[in-house]
Amino acid sequence: MRQVILDTETTGLSARHGDRIIEIGCIELDNRRFSGQNFHCYVNPQRPVEAGALAVHGITDDFLADKPLFEAVADAFLAFVAGAQIIIHNAAFDVEFLDEELRRLGRGRFSEHVGGVHDTLLQARELHPGRKNSLDALCERYQIDNRLRTLHGALLDATLLAEVYLAMTRGQDSLAIELDSPASVRIAARSEPRLIPLRVLAATEDELAAHEALLAGIARESRGQCVWLEAAPDRAPSGAE
Repeated sequence: MRQVILDTETTGLSARHGDRIIEIGCIELDNRRFSGQNFHCYVNPQRPVEAGALAVHGITDDFLADKPLFEAVADAFLAFVAGAQIIIHNAAFDVEFLDEELRRLGRGRFSEHVGGVHDTLLQARELHPGRKNSLDALCERYQIDNRLRTLHGALLDATLLAEVYLAMTRGQDSLAIELDSPASVRIAARSEPRLIPLRVLAATEDELAAHEALLAGIARESRGQCVWLEAAPDRAPSGAE
């Protein structure tokens, strides 16, 4: 199963009122493993970044001035996410921005290009009702190192979210493997193990004598409180008190 963990950064909080995407970060998972294939780009939003958003991600207007427009990266982005299950934290926010960007280009809705969208925020609220379920809170809960996240960044946040998602869903794949395993494999696993005869080596006379001498020393040092001798008093060595 191909999955893409996706995050965006924007100029502000309202796509409906003209805020735009300025960064896209995607991490690919192939059968719940990092494939090493990522997609990342900055986008010139053709409008200023709001002060509140700047405080969150630190991406300035000057930095974005020479970056490509969304229309220039749209084909590569859609090719990367095509047909995949998309995993987003607070998906409604990112999908709304993506829908607006695609609408401007006449490219339909984001959901038309992918295999589905999974919201980890909704999943976390079901798993941890009444608790904080921000990305930072989930990283702390699942012991994922997020010390580098001093500011939000689409690629960094997508990487952390991938780790969180795998932690939240750990164990589901093992159940699927058990259900999908062939009957012949399950029957073989239940068959009796092959018995291998054990070779028993008896102690030599010298080894027995050395053992008795060791017990005698323990008995002297412990004033007769030697548990081995208590368990087998008929074998008390000479010199024991």
